[in-house]
Amino acid sequence: MHDPFPLAPPTLLTALIQPLANRFSLETLPLHIHEILLSTLFYHIICAYISPSISPLLFPRTYPKLSKRTRLNWDVHVVSLVQSLLINAAALWVMWTDKERGAMGWEERVWGYTGGGGMIQGFAAGYFLWDLGICIRNVGVFGWGLLAHAVAALVVFGLGFRPFVNFYGPTFILYELSSPFLNFHWFFDKLHMTGSRPQWYNGVILLFSFFCCRLVWGTYQSIRVYQDVWAALHYDPATKSKPVFEPARDSDGMLIMHFAGEYVVPTWLACVYLGSNIVLNTLNFYWFGKMIETIKKRFSEKGQKKRGAGKEKEAGVLVEGLMDSSTLITEITVDGGVVVSENGQVSDKGMMEAAFMNGGSFVEVEQTQVRQRKA
Repeated sequence: MHDPFPLAPPTLLTALIQPLANRFSLETLPLHIHEILLSTLFYHIICAYISPSISPLLFPRTYPKLSKRTRLNWDVHVVSLVQSLLINAAALWVMWTDKERGAMGWEERVWGYTGGGGMIQGFAAGYFLWDLGICIRNVGVFGWGLLAHAVAALVVFGLGFRPFVNFYGPTFILYELSSPFLNFHWFFDKLHMTGSRPQWYNGVILLFSFFCCRLVWGTYQSIRVYQDVWAALHYDPATKSKPVFEPARDSDGMLIMHFAGEYVVPTWLACVYLGSNIVLNTLNFYWFGKMIETIKKRFSEKGQKKRGAGKEKEAGVLVEGLMDSSTLITEITVDGGVVVSENGQVSDKGMMEAAFMNGGSFVEVEQTQVRQRKA
């Protein structure tokens, strides 16, 4: 299957990237470098320009009030949502229509190449290249776990341009089938829909899809790629004849082993690829446990908040004593009272929020009227 992307790589661009491709034995990189760069630019435009322009129009009561840190997180989630929808559709289409890919044996799965698989690797590498840049510049926001994920994913898809296990590019990108629901869950929180029925239904689908796509499907495909790479490590081209691929009728199957070279897999290559794959799988199992904890916490806190809010509304009187500060900030209006935090006295809601953000976990309220909030 030829690369179905309608634009061919510019001659100047391929000439510029060729020395790098030769240096690292990335034989098919010049064929897909334009897809890598275009996808990286595409996701940068979404994050830097499209999301900040459209989000305030779609969510005028939410997005403009977000902190700078949370706005960045919002824009990144928009990119992740768009990318997961596009790459999943493209990967499923390639897996369905690429006849040569469907007829591959272990030799072709390790050393073979099709343009459709190369296109998926190009788009995936472009996204993870953008993701790596975002994580490096904002590691304090996204954490070391996401940075490790970006590095490992870029290594896995980058090595596919040798080509090496090009077959598994569309296979492993299907991890992203759970990503839309992960992004929706995050957006529900920011839209003040925590604990709502839509978030609950989405959470169930998220856990189910994550478990099926990343843990079950991902682990199974990882075992398969380990088996194929193990067979390749023990393949001796001096004593065994090179595998011959029989192309389907009226196809481009004769090109599949064009870049196979000497049919050798260096030990370092197997270790780097399989090591990166282990990192990704380990993170998936860790994140699955964290997602279960987060979803349970979301709905537990929502139930407690509803019960607490109901009691306050029934009373409608002055409240004195200690109250959880996050509930206080979101559920009451300060009117004529004195609010005392660990940092001293504050007299308005804005100062109270600042005091809480500076480390105060509780605030004391004296003679503060609790008003009912209008629906």
